[in-house]
Amino acid sequence: MRLATFNVENLFARAKAMDSTVREAGQPALAAFEVFNRIAAHDEYSPQDKTEMLDALVTLGVLVQTRDGRRLNPRQFDTAWALLRENRGDFLAAPADREPHIVAGGRGDWTGWVELITEPVDETGTRMTARVIGDLAADVLCLVEAENRPALVRFNDELLGRRYEHAMLVDGNDPRGIDVGLLCTGAVGIDWVRSHVDVPDPAVPGKRLFSRDCPLYKLRLDGGTDLYLLLNHLKSQSFASGDPDPLRTRQSTEVRAIYDRLRADGAEYVAVLGDFNKGPDRKDPKHHPTLEPLLDAGTPLVSCYDLDAFGGLFDPRDTGRERPGTFQSCTIANRLDYILLSPELAAKVTGGGVFRKGLWGSPENKTPPKLWGVYPELTAARHAASDHAAVWVDLDI
Repeated sequence: MRLATFNVENLFARAKAMDSTVREAGQPALAAFEVFNRIAAHDEYSPQDKTEMLDALVTLGVLVQTRDGRRLNPRQFDTAWALLRENRGDFLAAPADREPHIVAGGRGDWTGWVELITEPVDETGTRMTARVIGDLAADVLCLVEAENRPALVRFNDELLGRRYEHAMLVDGNDPRGIDVGLLCTGAVGIDWVRSHVDVPDPAVPGKRLFSRDCPLYKLRLDGGTDLYLLLNHLKSQSFASGDPDPLRTRQSTEVRAIYDRLRADGAEYVAVLGDFNKGPDRKDPKHHPTLEPLLDAGTPLVSCYDLDAFGGLFDPRDTGRERPGTFQSCTIANRLDYILLSPELAAKVTGGGVFRKGLWGSPENKTPPKLWGVYPELTAARHAASDHAAVWVDLDI
């Protein structure tokens, strides 16, 4: 059977601020989105809180700065990155004779949020995503950054020809619609799934640990073999809400703890896979900052990249330079996607590789990558299946 992971960057719709072709333009909006949501959860809003939230609304385009001061954006749907939702109570007052100002005194005074505006994914990009998945031909596929289960089911039915019998996704903690899901063929049964969305962050009281989720699936293979999967999309590398490394370290520590508990309970075949959002240290490829519990010396997990049976790190068009990564330019520092295996499962690997035919490379590139081949329909960055490559292993299990 073939096991794979692929960050698809959404299937049909994606937050406009997360569009890889305008990444630099969208980053301030994503930072403002995080700032607003963090402060909006406060029980009481200080004058400084209100100032920062108003500034965030300007960055998000909900408000616009004019010569006469701030005003509501009359073209929000066209020019803004987000919308302000007020479902109960009043948060913002915008009288005609005064600048908009926050009237809510704290979280208890209103129910609402800031919602990122989404746009359709480029149609060619969606077709390229389907083509990668079809050519990859995985029996079990971890999908990272799928918007929701209905979208996953629709994608499987309409673009994959119902290749997969099971399409599962548990909504996670990220409000931007980037969850982790699972596709399985009919030869694989899903026995149960256990979500970890509510695991508390040990360092921040009242905060949940996982940025998305770390769902645990128990699969039943033909012949009665049990396979356990931990799907991951760890904290991003964005500094919008501060240094992301401590949180990613706590997340990887908890993933390791879940793995250890599984093993203590007798689980033999276990895989930890997904987008870990951090590559090896450039100066020391054997060291993985923030991922030490999963990847550094002493871990019981075996990385697919360390297996003799794992190839695919060189494309036939490569001139000899190693492309060991999975994200954009695919340098070693851009090795973000992993399949980690318990020792017993690692012993069953018969092959594997990195699949890059849907990957354009860096979004600012004007021409296709020279170090690996891509589909002929892929003629611009917006047509890419994703800015990640897929990673796969074959298992004699």
